[in-house]
Amino acid sequence: MTISHKWLSEYLPVTIEPERLSKILTSLGLEVESLEKYEEVKGSLQGLLVGEVLEAEKHPNADKLKITRVNIGAAEPLTIVCGAPNVKAGQKVIVAPVGVTIYPVSGEPMTMRVAKIRNAESYGMICAEDEVGLGTSHAGILVLPADLNPGSPVAAYFNPYEDWIYEIGLTPNRMDAMSHWGVARDVCAYLSHHEKKDIRPRLPNSNGFKIDNTSLTIDVSIENADACPRYSGISISNVTITESPKWLQQKLKSIGLRPINNIVDITNFILHETGQPLHAFDADSITGKKVIVKNLTSGTPFITLDEKERKLSSEDLIICNASEGMCIAGVFGGLHSGVTSQTKNIFLESACFDSIITRKTSFRHALRTDAAARFEKGTDISATVNVLKRASKMIKEICGGEISSEITDVYPHPKEKTQISLKYHYLKKLSGKNYHPDAVKEILTGLGFEIVKEGIDELRVAVPYHKPDISLPADIVEEVLRIDGLDNIEIPKAITITPSAEENAPREILREKISNYLTGLGFNEMMTNSITNAAYFSEEELSSMVIMKNSLTAELNILRNSLFETALESVAHNLNHKNNSLKLFEFGKAYCVSGTGKYFESEKLCLLATGYSAEQTWKQKKQIADLYFLKGVSHGIFTLFDIQPDNLENTQNSKSDNYFILSKNGQTLAGMGQVNKKILSKFTIKQPVFYAELNWDILLELAGRNKKEIKDLPRFPAVQRDLALVVPRRLEFETIEKTVQNIRLDKLQGLHLFDIFESEKLGADKKSLAISFTFLDEEKTLTDQEIDGWMHQLMATLEKELNAEIRKS
Repeated sequence: MTISHKWLSEYLPVTIEPERLSKILTSLGLEVESLEKYEEVKGSLQGLLVGEVLEAEKHPNADKLKITRVNIGAAEPLTIVCGAPNVKAGQKVIVAPVGVTIYPVSGEPMTMRVAKIRNAESYGMICAEDEVGLGTSHAGILVLPADLNPGSPVAAYFNPYEDWIYEIGLTPNRMDAMSHWGVARDVCAYLSHHEKKDIRPRLPNSNGFKIDNTSLTIDVSIENADACPRYSGISISNVTITESPKWLQQKLKSIGLRPINNIVDITNFILHETGQPLHAFDADSITGKKVIVKNLTSGTPFITLDEKERKLSSEDLIICNASEGMCIAGVFGGLHSGVTSQTKNIFLESACFDSIITRKTSFRHALRTDAAARFEKGTDISATVNVLKRASKMIKEICGGEISSEITDVYPHPKEKTQISLKYHYLKKLSGKNYHPDAVKEILTGLGFEIVKEGIDELRVAVPYHKPDISLPADIVEEVLRIDGLDNIEIPKAITITPSAEENAPREILREKISNYLTGLGFNEMMTNSITNAAYFSEEELSSMVIMKNSLTAELNILRNSLFETALESVAHNLNHKNNSLKLFEFGKAYCVSGTGKYFESEKLCLLATGYSAEQTWKQKKQIADLYFLKGVSHGIFTLFDIQPDNLENTQNSKSDNYFILSKNGQTLAGMGQVNKKILSKFTIKQPVFYAELNWDILLELAGRNKKEIKDLPRFPAVQRDLALVVPRRLEFETIEKTVQNIRLDKLQGLHLFDIFESEKLGADKKSLAISFTFLDEEKTLTDQEIDGWMHQLMATLEKELNAEIRKS
């Protein structure tokens, strides 16, 4: 929620500095996430002076330059070299003297200094409007009115708008604070309580509202009163559609809104002032002079203001005229009923729509508007008419015209205020603080609550309509605590707790162990959203994925079935910020649904590498990340779990090249590969990316079966022997490993590949593999005779089963 300090201050009877107000808002539970200065003109024209050009003579060394002497109210005129074609003596101009910084519309800020231009010294600059942020023209210098005094500040003439802007992090229940008036009400209640004064906000009023005639009466009827409990409207004729006055445009721009025209700007102003959304229809487009609030048949086409055709659901509430739909209620207007530059007569709507229906419609059509954001949290049903009067009065003042109908107010079932009883001992129990009954009543009445009944230990109040979220005594306690200040909650001297046993402690210990291992290898942990975009997936994949019925946005509408896509989003983000070498990991959940509708959730560990796996140092060269780097890291994780995969299988994968799966006893431990170019292009990634995804749940299950044993270090030395084999080029090292393991040599501790050599001299489609074998006997020192015997057995088996040729030095 964006709040303007200047705008908010109009409703406060006392002046509060921006920094102090920031602290008050945060104490109220309206957390200030940022406070930034807003400048309509960057730099606010500070330091710029009005100058009078006394002389403008041609530069002796340049055809297009002039040497001017400019009076800026100092003892001596300034000499300034100027290239503008329109500069001449007698003009009043904008001067940036030496030391002043100017902020062009495009480009970097520039600080003036003495410059020598074609052998002529220049002590400043005569400015065009684009050079100081006042416009976009660079045709020549900006000439000011002749009656301005030389040396006077330019800012005093243009009076650029400045403000302080708050970004407030609102919780979903605080719809009452989604407006400047709502925030002002909270601030005044806070000040009244803490300063012991009766401080009331200046309520936006509709004094002077008057109906001019009834020549444009439009009937209103509601067919679905559950979806629209109240609908108010009024007609205004003979309006003039044009730009809004400067003050209105400045207020809207300060909170990030783009001015459109005076009617639309007034509705936006009222929305951010009071929190009540309004909608203006072109009254001449309302067929039959009837407004009907109803649902249309599912599949009905409707063209919205963005010129897109949407198929309506039978659950969507539509504002219709006698023949067709005009607007999606509370969400977005229609193309053919909105206000245009030719509009002369308008019908102004102020209504209350059901929050759940509005939210579902908003997400169904991917239309996230300011109006929908208010209606889906609930609006003040009692405010529709008063807000309508204020808006009508503003339209009449700014746009001209006449109020040409009575206010139509259809309210089939008037809502009664919710009443809640609060016991003072309950207040103390929840808040931990003793409050005087008078203080409680003062806080609640300041927020708009009505005291219905008072007792010795009980207070019964009626909840104001602008707080539809309050329904329990605990909600009242929260209101009292907020106004007293959340930072004033007393901390007891002693806290009594019951220690709890952690059920998942072993899982968390292993997770931390692996995290430490990966960070030690230079990986960074990432945290991505488990909700992702369905556009990333094929129709076949979507059939087994969990699609969200009430998605946050159109781009976040499905639960991921893998960490793959969200991880690539993180890679793309980092690459766009020039972080070209990445080693990332993430623990996260993946989701799927079976054909029978049963949902499954699994934990994954993903690894990503791109760019360099190791940077260049004085001791080593850069090492490019590849699939074998990730495979080595994965094997390191398996080793920490005391798990050794028994199978490696190359398989096809639509998203990866050279994809293979590591498994043990038929259970998949990990899958890894190089992301293919088609997938990378979806994420605008132009460099190779390698990805591995480990099944964390299976790893934990297998680790739980392993029993750790502590052994002494071997007393006798291990012996290594190397062997070079010439084998077919397509033979995988895994095949050699399995062949050796099948021999079942008890004293063979391990083998590893340390060199690959390929040459035509070896023969067609041949390669040489250099393998190191490690032998160890824990009871005695091995003899050469024993080792030679085992090596002969290995060579014979490899020659026979793999048709390997033993290379001899």
